Amino acid sequence: MNLTIDLHDETTTLTPEQEKLMTDLITTAVNFEKLDGEIELSVTLVDEARIQEINKEYRGKDTPTDVISFALNDEMEDEIQLVGEGIPNALGDIIVSVAHIKRQADEYGHSFDRELGFLTVHGFLHLLGYDHMTEADEQAMFSRQEEILSEYGLTR
Repeated sequence: MNLTIDLHDETTTLTPEQEKLMTDLITTAVNFEKLDGEIELSVTLVDEARIQEINKEYRGKDTPTDVISFALNDEMEDEIQLVGEGIPNALGDIIVSVAHIKRQADEYGHSFDRELGFLTVHGFLHLLGYDHMTEADEQAMFSRQEEILSEYGLTR
């Protein structure tokens, strides 16, 4: 497996250790999900105003949110999936609001790093098709998140 993570901190607030935490967690999640081959994804950390713009433009919701994922492997009807030797599996993009990390860490009574990890894994699972539109889907997704975070050693 060859994993490429394009990480951009537009807020310039994360430490090198926190950036490493994100890449290590994604690597753990990729291994946990048993993905192989060439895998690519991007993660961008933004401020609250920027995530609100993105949420409004792409989801029609004029409100800030904590994380948004844009999966590239979601084929629409009649779309052809590009697979083959030498073609990387481009999973998509994860956008995370740093302001939400801080606020939610305080609200839930855990560390900034725990919330950063939680949102990173949450966004990653969305790229793989996990969702929380129904109670059953939410339970499956959140259970998987906790398994990955525990595997990494990032518990509450």
